[in-house]
Amino acid sequence: MQLLHLMILLPFLFVVFIPFLYKRFNSQLHTGWFVLFIPLILLLYLVTFIPKVSNGNTIFASMPWIPSYHIDFTIHMDGLSLLFGLLVAGIGTLVVLYSIYYLSKHRETLHNFYVYLLLFMGAMMGLVFSDNIFVLYVFWEMTSISSFLLIAYWYERDKSRYGAQKSMLITIFGGLAMLAGLIMLSMIADTCSIREMVSSIHVTSFYSHDLFIPAMILILLGAFTKSAQFPFSIWLPDAMEAPTPISAYLHSATMVKAGIYLVARLTPIFGGSDEWFWLVTGVGLVTLLYGSINAVRQTDLKALLAYSTISQLGLIMSLLGLGSAALYYGLGDEATVYAIAVFAAIFHLVNHSTFKGCLFMVVGIIDHETGTRDIRRLGGLMHFMPISFTLTIVGGFAMAGLPPFNGFLSKEMFFAAVINVVKMDFVHNNFIGTLIPVLAWIASAFTFVYCMILIFKTFKGKNKVSKVEKPIHEAPMGMLIPPLILGLLVILIFMFPNVLSAYLLQPAWSGVLPELAEKGKLQIEISAWHGLNTELWMTIGVIVVGTILYLTLRKWYRVYLIYPEAATLNRLYDNALKIMELFSRRITDRYMTGYIRDYLVYIFVFIVVMVGGSLWLFDGFVYTPSMDAPVNIYEVSLVIAMVISALTVLLSKSRMTAVISVGALGFFVSFFFVLFRAPDLALTQLVVETVTTVLFLLCFYHLPQFKKEMSHLRFKVSNAFISIVVGIVVTIVSLSANGTRLFPSISSYYEDAYVLAGAKNVVNAILVDFRGIDTMLEILVLTIAGLGVYILIKLRLSGRGRDKNEEAK
Repeated sequence: MQLLHLMILLPFLFVVFIPFLYKRFNSQLHTGWFVLFIPLILLLYLVTFIPKVSNGNTIFASMPWIPSYHIDFTIHMDGLSLLFGLLVAGIGTLVVLYSIYYLSKHRETLHNFYVYLLLFMGAMMGLVFSDNIFVLYVFWEMTSISSFLLIAYWYERDKSRYGAQKSMLITIFGGLAMLAGLIMLSMIADTCSIREMVSSIHVTSFYSHDLFIPAMILILLGAFTKSAQFPFSIWLPDAMEAPTPISAYLHSATMVKAGIYLVARLTPIFGGSDEWFWLVTGVGLVTLLYGSINAVRQTDLKALLAYSTISQLGLIMSLLGLGSAALYYGLGDEATVYAIAVFAAIFHLVNHSTFKGCLFMVVGIIDHETGTRDIRRLGGLMHFMPISFTLTIVGGFAMAGLPPFNGFLSKEMFFAAVINVVKMDFVHNNFIGTLIPVLAWIASAFTFVYCMILIFKTFKGKNKVSKVEKPIHEAPMGMLIPPLILGLLVILIFMFPNVLSAYLLQPAWSGVLPELAEKGKLQIEISAWHGLNTELWMTIGVIVVGTILYLTLRKWYRVYLIYPEAATLNRLYDNALKIMELFSRRITDRYMTGYIRDYLVYIFVFIVVMVGGSLWLFDGFVYTPSMDAPVNIYEVSLVIAMVISALTVLLSKSRMTAVISVGALGFFVSFFFVLFRAPDLALTQLVVETVTTVLFLLCFYHLPQFKKEMSHLRFKVSNAFISIVVGIVVTIVSLSANGTRLFPSISSYYEDAYVLAGAKNVVNAILVDFRGIDTMLEILVLTIAGLGVYILIKLRLSGRGRDKNEEAK
């Protein structure tokens, strides 16, 4: 195992120690101080790769996992994966530091929180550095599971459970669709390595393959659900019920960026097609508009940030779609013009992580210090929380795209990218070419409005101290340090953007468009001033119109009431879930009748239909008497005795007789084992039959009375019919199996059991040595079941003790 693999596995390994550290030290020291070193170590380790990667080098490290299926744990570190890894580790470090002051060590189950957080961190690291698509998928689903646990951290709240369930259902649905797409993609490329797929894209006929479009759509479903793209964006606002550190980490910098990463990583494979361009660009723009419009109507600060995150994710996604046009033009000069959109996407992704992480933490501070996030109950906080007010201005103005903050630079590049759509050859409709920049501008105007709401309605205006639950004061410095660092980065990136570009953005850009990078066509100089161009006039228009909309908000706000609540995506989701639950309940009630006989009927009918139908359809019945062994008088006698015992069970009117007949039937079977020289099986059968017969007799008194319907002729005839048909099918299968030899017998493999395993008993050798793993897993299953029974008994006993104590009180 190499250090790169250890880097990914480190969070998972440290998870084991968190419960012990919490139990031993939590009363003296916050558990987060121990956890803080994990993302910090990862960050410092990744920083050492920046010089090498910025010079155009890539790092590989491979470890075999499932070689028979060509699945290896291969790490591929290029500019794109390194940038995401730095975001995961860097924001993770700040979030852990923030959570130390945000979460009380006395009132919170911190060991659960940090276990879930590190699981998510490790999953994200594995996701962005995996080269094998199926290893990537494993980490992808781990992010869904760990995020479910984090969102449901306050599980006693109904809204937390609801939000966690919604995020789980939507992202897992997308993940399963993505898995099908990845399987198709591996079939097209004949490899599981993303790097090999990218290198062979022009050698293999990817675009003409029948599975190309289905694979693209299924993979995009996974990316869109994870990155909260329309119409799957409904899970993100409900996920805000998680603690603020989780919102700042998952929903601004990491998890929601996983879909962005996947689209960026697979752009070299799918980006040359029209379908990819229109799907990614179209969904991104719709998401941008949907999120910005809905953010304005929110009265909860975290809900406002949730919809703003949806909006910003749509912006980044649309830029990736627009930038994929560079692959359509090959290596021409026009390709470089459109490739700048990909650079803008990466640039805005970094900017968004800084200002949105800062804003989430500030909102957490407001909630922590005032006890509310309701904008209607807040106002005039700038006098009590001046540092938080300053940080909100920095983050809010950056999100609005105003100078001198980093969001202005990437927003200008976004405007430049949407303007260039008109020049694209495959945009045949001038109306669509004009509509895209218009929609982008409208969404930006609403972005400006909700940024002003966030800043001024919270911190300016009338003092509403009487409406909050506790005295207002600034947060402790430990809670302010993380947003201060992010706010400082917002300004520094604006002042020195080309430093970030040279070391991180350009290498990441090359990772998305490797062909253009090889030709030296990916060079860009970031500048805050390009003259009075169209992009600047669009920004000025956004400021003017956005200011007017903000100042007249009360006059036009009621327009949101026009849209019926019953037609919202959330209501449609809830109704669909209720219909599915009702439908599944009706189906379940049909077969879960509570009668064992009904369950056996379902099983036997299924066996008859599937097995018997297969034998009939595929002409599977084969009977060759020449292969039968001779039958002696002892075997015939035993068979007759077994038949008599079975008929006695069916025809007896006494339970005692029926139980004894069942036991006798088992004993006769054990005699067959003796005849066939299987003493171990015979002994086991004798013990089992003896124990079960005794248990039957001991429980005889508690057995329910015979039901009257059991004596009806219809009941007996149906049982007899099913029994006879099942018996016939099993007999046919046995005869066919005896008369068919598709492969040589494996019995010869066990002839050397003594030499290979040192066992004189071949049955024991098979169970303990040849099939030792199967036996071990069976023992493990029994152990887990035993532990489950033990825990249930302990819980019941502790519950009784608690009830008695409460009664005594």
